[in-house]
Amino acid sequence: MGKVIKPAIFAGIAIAVGGTVFLNVGGLAGAVLFSFGLITVIHYKLKLYTGTAGFVTKDSWGQLGIILLANIIGCLVSALIVRTGAPQLVDAADAIVAKRLAAGPLRCGLMGIGCGLIMTTAVQFGRKQQWLPLLFGVPVFILCGFTHCIADAFYYCMASPSLLLGNAGMIILTYVLVVIGNLAGCNLYRLFVDKEDL
Repeated sequence: MGKVIKPAIFAGIAIAVGGTVFLNVGGLAGAVLFSFGLITVIHYKLKLYTGTAGFVTKDSWGQLGIILLANIIGCLVSALIVRTGAPQLVDAADAIVAKRLAAGPLRCGLMGIGCGLIMTTAVQFGRKQQWLPLLFGVPVFILCGFTHCIADAFYYCMASPSLLLGNAGMIILTYVLVVIGNLAGCNLYRLFVDKEDL
């Protein structure tokens, strides 16, 4: 179990680093620099929910929930540190959370499909030491407005407690649908691509 939990927590931390730079910089530059998080995940062979969901087998489905939870723990620990060191970033996180709330659960869940597709594709290339798709994939999903459940976990952990508590039910429903949307998108390729072609 430690071989899953520890690399999954570290993956959450890596994505939180990407999220922190995006909160600081924003725009195209922030989206490109966010890629460092996913590059770290691939380099160290960490367990990221969206980097694993597209490769699960019938024997490994049970690990996916553990990976998700451990990723969230990594994001939470990172957010506690970043909130203390850079409290000015709370406003930027609040703006992202407000966008999710304005879009609503269904739209956020549907936008999660696109992110899942991009993540699995980028990871496929990264596993073959081809890094450009990773470098392009992350900014593409961010600039498209696609939702990533682990990045969102970090943004929620960074947001104002009052914003979270006042919208707890809607945030939980939105988050669950993004997780499902990511899962669907991560496995979309299975409908169109033969295993032997990968």
